Amino acid sequence: QVHLVESGGGLVQAGGSLRLSCAASGRTFSRNVMGWFRQAPGKEREFVAAINWSGNAYYGDSVKGRFTIFRDNAKNTVDLQMNSLKSEDTAVYSCAAASPIFVYAIRPQDYDFWGQGTQVTVSS
Repeated sequence: QVHLVESGGGLVQAGGSLRLSCAASGRTFSRNVMGWFRQAPGKEREFVAAINWSGNAYYGDSVKGRFTIFRDNAKNTVDLQMNSLKSEDTAVYSCAAASPIFVYAIRPQDYDFWGQGTQVTVSS
């Protein structure tokens, strides 16, 4: 059974940093695009960042220059380093594994497996 488990969320002041981690089990995702999405109360799920198997990364406009995504294929993990956090970054952050047919995936429907999410709260 496939599991994606996020960790590292919490409460941080504006301008601070957090690092989220996602650990996958049940199968390897070394050939899948891995992504992070977030959803704030009353808002639609928003693409944050994704990284393909060779390490090419891409980001949503609202986080470019502040967030960095990493993956470790040997450990089957994908991390999200979040710097210069703003109150508008407050959301539940979820990691996901895309269908192997995609080399570029920014839509939720491109992803087959999802974690439960971890809350990030940025206080102003």
